[in-house]
Amino acid sequence: MITKEKIQDNQPGDQHEMEKQPISIRSDYKGSEKLQGKVALISGGDSGIGRSAAMHFAREGAHVAILYLNEDVDAEATKELVKNEGCECLLIKGDIKDEEFCNEAVQKTVSHFGNLNILVNNAAMQFPEDRLEDIGLKNLRTTFETNILSFFYLTQSALKHLGKGDSIINTTSITAYRGKATLIDYASTKGAVVSFTRSLSSNLAKKGIRVNAVAPGPIWTPLIPSSFDREELDGFGKDVPMGRVGQPSEVGPAYVFLASEDSSYITGQVLHINGGEIIGG
Repeated sequence: MITKEKIQDNQPGDQHEMEKQPISIRSDYKGSEKLQGKVALISGGDSGIGRSAAMHFAREGAHVAILYLNEDVDAEATKELVKNEGCECLLIKGDIKDEEFCNEAVQKTVSHFGNLNILVNNAAMQFPEDRLEDIGLKNLRTTFETNILSFFYLTQSALKHLGKGDSIINTTSITAYRGKATLIDYASTKGAVVSFTRSLSSNLAKKGIRVNAVAPGPIWTPLIPSSFDREELDGFGKDVPMGRVGQPSEVGPAYVFLASEDSSYITGQVLHINGGEIIGG
């Protein structure tokens, strides 16, 4: 059995945290039924920030559907972690680059739970390259199709079921604001997510559907060790004012805030969770 303790054995700032599993939720995080009876759909919810959002939603009383590509072990672990919180987790495997799959995933969620209240567009891919000339067309297309086109597909489908008081939350990145020399295509998609969030929030304001985003800085997720070499990993997160990498557990509560009535007068905004780096916009 996967237990919460197995992903919470270190604390933020621990000198050995880079060698350990990400912390998805704090053991002392107490839910208060802020999302009781709600249903959330999260793309890329099998691990990292997506898993953290799923667990925080569940601790606040929401049932969760998770979209994932092929990480069956991670997805099953997340499902059990959500169940441990007393809520149901529906796993939907497929490729969000496929518009038809996105439509089917939304329909499966609504058919299973009866409704949909929260959409979290979170899944992302990145392929670091030192030179613009080295960014291949295949990876470029994968990055854009995953990181922004899927947001359109899922949101277009979800809007058929969302209503007043419901929420859309998009995951952007600090790279959208300050760039990243080795992630030109990735940063470009994250900039698009910011504009998507602002424009859609204006479009949906009269319907009472709020649209916001979260812009994480250096957060320790499975995407990081799979994307960078050892030297880059050793320095990851050390250049922010707080001098350390962040944990998913420090990002997950932002999704609860934006999904709940606590943020009822907030739309079109971006929460910056980045260890103290000052970002305009």
